[in-house]
Order: sequence, then structure tokens, then C-alpha cells
Amino acid sequence: MKIRDFFNKFSPKSSVSLDSTEFLRLLGIDSKIPSNKLSEVTYFTCLRLLSESVSKLPLKMYQDTEMGTRQVHNHPLIKLLKIRPNPYMTPSTFWGTVEINRNHYGNSYVYINSDLNGVKDLWILPTEQVQVWIDNAGIFKTKNAIWYIYTDAKSSKMYKFRHDEIMHFKTSVSLDGIMGLAIKDILKVSIENAQHNGSYLNNYYKNGLMGKAVVHYTGDLDLKAGRKMAARIEDFASGTKNAGKIIPLPFGFSLQPLNISMADAQFLEISKYTALQIAGAFGIKPSMINNYDKGNYANVEMQQHDFYINTLLAIIKPYEEETSFKLISEEEIESGHRLNYNTNVILRADFKTQMEGLAKAVGSGLKSPNESRRMLGLPQKEGGDELIVNGTFIKLKDVGKQYGVKTNSKGGENEDEVAED
Repeated sequence: MKIRDFFNKFSPKSSVSLDSTEFLRLLGIDSKIPSNKLSEVTYFTCLRLLSESVSKLPLKMYQDTEMGTRQVHNHPLIKLLKIRPNPYMTPSTFWGTVEINRNHYGNSYVYINSDLNGVKDLWILPTEQVQVWIDNAGIFKTKNAIWYIYTDAKSSKMYKFRHDEIMHFKTSVSLDGIMGLAIKDILKVSIENAQHNGSYLNNYYKNGLMGKAVVHYTGDLDLKAGRKMAARIEDFASGTKNAGKIIPLPFGFSLQPLNISMADAQFLEISKYTALQIAGAFGIKPSMINNYDKGNYANVEMQQHDFYINTLLAIIKPYEEETSFKLISEEEIESGHRLNYNTNVILRADFKTQMEGLAKAVGSGLKSPNESRRMLGLPQKEGGDELIVNGTFIKLKDVGKQYGVKTNSKGGENEDEVAED
């Protein structure tokens, strides 16, 4: 609201509350903030970071056997997981969208379109159009069963899905174990405070980095003259095009800033504190939102590793459990099949450390050469599946045999035979 509009709305004898919408706008503070929480930069950054972290992890199928764990390459689900969950989405886009809905709404739903031949494709349902019903009265034939009711917003048609037809991904914050709580609802006040900060800063820039002011004058000035003078001063003071220009005032008039400076209000400190609160609720460290006030290269690198261990792994574990239970048949689950994310994509070390680690694994017989080559994306070599070790390694009791020295049962040398030699 402009100063002249403020004069027009209230008479000289009117009283205005300090927290009224008009007065706050006069100070450059818009009391109406956007209802969309995605407009808050820290909240959006946290959603984007988690969404991109999940989307770049490949979901693969493994089977646990008596001979160890092997990766499955010839299963019908591989195409859905690796190429296209549905005709319109890549796996990265699909799982990134699922993750951002899970955090923003608290729950994310995926419809499993299947037939007698197995799973055909996967579809993300709009979270706001899905309701979860617990049939405690047995209306749908099965008592205490969970049903997912999807109502198409365009056609108003209602679809009913069994619990095994829907993959339900929820946040870790849940009061009943069925529905997850949305971060934006838990942090409603903190996010709105951050939006207020952004609105205040936006208005501050629009006014040419100059806050509102009060004009003092001596003598009598009627309402009409006051409006005219306020309009003239505001034309000089408002807008970025007039930033830095001198404001002419008649004799006897003085201009005094009405609002305190951003430094006096500790604007930056409060903004950082609010941002850290929002990031902390997502389990994200300060360095991940570009806050390096108390960080250096060493501990920031450790914070990033801590993010993968304590934040991301706690997210992908429920994904692995839900997808394995809903997408794999009971017979395959009993035979050891499961779905797991390959976290080596994000935990991969630098080239030198990676080469040294693989060399030690191969040299100690923990990995075959071909296993290490697969991790590097290199083609397999004939004979590379055999485990190899350093040939100089022998058992402690056999020390000396390579020199023709016989040892007794206690591992010591036979004195008589040594003497004869």
C-alpha cells in the first residue's frame, strides 16, 4: 500500500493497529504469504536434493543363493526398473517424482498395472486425489483390509484398489504406521516465517533498498496538502529506478526512516536459523544447503558421507522393502529374490582410492578380476572369474618348507635333520 492510499483510507483521527494488514504493508511487510510452500527456497532445495539423490540410484534385482548373492539380469521387471516404468517416464523421472511427492504430501502412491503374465507398467497417482480407507466393518468383503480410493479430478470417477495393487511410500514420521505426515505440515510455522523473510526482502528490493519513512513538518497542513506532499515524496523514493536519487523536501520538513535496518533486526541471522530448522527436519546437513559458516573442506566431506549414511539410506530402505514385497511374487521371494538400490553410485570414491581398494580386494581373493571390471564398466575377460591371491602367502606351520626345511608338529625345526644338512 502506498502512503497516499494510507491517507485516503484513514482519517486523521482514525486509529490503526500495529499488526493490521495495511500498516504492515506500509512498513514493507506483506502479511499475505504464498500458500504454496514450494516458493520457500530452503524447503524447495531440500525437496530437490532428496528427489535427485533417490532418482540417480539404480534399482536392481538380486538373488541370495547358497553360493552367495548374484545379480539377476533376465527378469521381466528389469525392463521396468532400468528402461521405462511406463511409456512416458524414465526411471530417474519416475522415482524422483515419487520421492518429491512423498516428502511434500507425506505419502506417495504408485499403481501396479499387472495381468496374469506379471507387472506391465507402473503409474504415479496424484496424492491429493487418493484416500486410504480401512474397512473395519468388512464392507468390501475383507474385514480390516486397507483399500486405496482414487477419484479422477476430471471425470469424478472413483477407482478402488486393493492394498497389493498400490505401492505406498510414506515419510518416516507416522502416528499410525499407515499414513505419513508431511514435512510442510509439521514445519508450518517455520516455513511461513521463511516466506515472510523472503517477502520482506522482495519488497525491500522493489523500493530501491530503501524502507518506508515518516515525514515530519512544523505548522498546520490540511489533509489535501498532506496527500499531495506524500505523493510527491513517494514518487521520488519508491522504485528501483529512483534508487540513490536525492529526495527534495520543502523548508521545515524532515524525513525519518520508519523501519529498522536489516542488521539491527538480525535479518540474516534469523533467516539462517530458520533455514537450518527446515533442513534439519529433512535430515540434511548445513553444507548440503550451502551453509559453510562452521565448515571446512575436511568436515564438509564427512558431512556429505554422513548424509548418505544417516539420511539417504533411511529413505531407500523402505523403498526396497515396499518394491520387493509388491513387485516380486511370493515364490520368487522364497527363492531369495529381492530389489536393492546400488549405492555405489553415490558412495564411489575418487579414482586413486577406488583403484587401490579394488586392487586390494582382488589381491586378497575377496573379488575376482571380472567383478572389479564390472564395477568400472569394463568388459569381462576369459578366466577373470577365478579368485587369485599372492602365491608367497603360506600357512604359519608350513614356514620353511619352501627351503626344504622340515618342521615338527609344534612348528619348530627338527634339530637332527637340520644338523644333517
